[in-house]
Amino acid sequence: MLLLLALAVAGQGVRYLVTRPGESPGDVQLLRALGTGSPAQQRDSAMRQGRPLAEGERIDVDVAAAGELARLPKVGPRLAKTIVADRQAHGPFGGLGGLDRVAGVGPGLLKTLTPHVVFSGSGAPKNAATAQKMLDINTATVAELDGLPGIGPAKAQAIVRYREEHGPFIDVEALAGVPGLSRTIGTRLSRLVVAR
Repeated sequence: MLLLLALAVAGQGVRYLVTRPGESPGDVQLLRALGTGSPAQQRDSAMRQGRPLAEGERIDVDVAAAGELARLPKVGPRLAKTIVADRQAHGPFGGLGGLDRVAGVGPGLLKTLTPHVVFSGSGAPKNAATAQKMLDINTATVAELDGLPGIGPAKAQAIVRYREEHGPFIDVEALAGVPGLSRTIGTRLSRLVVAR
């Protein structure tokens, strides 16, 4: 019993020493990041980012910050930052097809996001023309494959190298044999690539 009493007195002592004059013991202080606006602006921004989307509210994916994108269903802070990084590297998305190029965005997520997003980008994504047409995986060049969502120069080169070493692909599922090409990417490519 004495031990509990001693701990309670020690806790109150620490609380007394830490509390500043004019401040109540349970006050919560928002920490301000350097150079990001006044505390009131930060509070308003944090409250906006923390609230769910209102009925009929849409977020412009071509201009929204990561904090706003994280409010979308099934989009957390990490994926929101990935979307912003892709947009900065490759330009505005211009539509759901452009958003599909982002790693971690697939058909299920696109279906969920459809009623909640708009695209106001002034331009189409860099490789929109390549991504929209169907490609023959047995004749596509490295540059054409590089334009597909989820494929970069290294994976495009790996596909062409595999095709040269093992002969033509029988079907799209044969892409799973390419080293470094995961089944997820193979599934995404099956919508865009056709073997003839």
